[in-house]
Amino acid sequence: MGKVWKYGDGVNTDLIFAGKYTYTLREAEEIAAHALEDLDPNFGKSAQAGDVIVAGRNWGNGSSREQAVTCLKTKGIAAVVAKSFGRIYFRNGINQGLLLITCPEAVDAAQAGDTIEIDLAKSVVRLNEREFSFPPLSPTAASIIEAGGLIPHVRRKLGITSTESMPVGSGE
Repeated sequence: MGKVWKYGDGVNTDLIFAGKYTYTLREAEEIAAHALEDLDPNFGKSAQAGDVIVAGRNWGNGSSREQAVTCLKTKGIAAVVAKSFGRIYFRNGINQGLLLITCPEAVDAAQAGDTIEIDLAKSVVRLNEREFSFPPLSPTAASIIEAGGLIPHVRRKLGITSTESMPVGSGE
């Protein structure tokens, strides 16, 4: 269970993570410290692990900047619930293990500061004593999210422990 951080339509990757930091910040914690700073200066200081972003249409449109996902995941954001997502952001989110849910009804009902809970097994968002259904994730996407991202998912599938390196093709 977490707190709702609510934003509107068209929040692009530059508002989620400013491009001016793309090549200067490398550590995940540094990246997380600048999450949403141009949109909501309080977010970086106040958001807690388990909180959920609730947003309007086309969350994450714009560039393919991975830091726009990394900053939220490292901050501990449990999920982003939106009316819709930018296509590239959605793919980056799944690949990095950030839960992204399309549920317009929950977005319309949510207010900043509300308590929110996501039941992935039942495909339900619980908000203000109401439940909102969302389409279940595909089995592959659910497995990637559960593993914490695409790389851990592939390691698991290949039976590789975190201390082993992944096999690389011969290039021939």
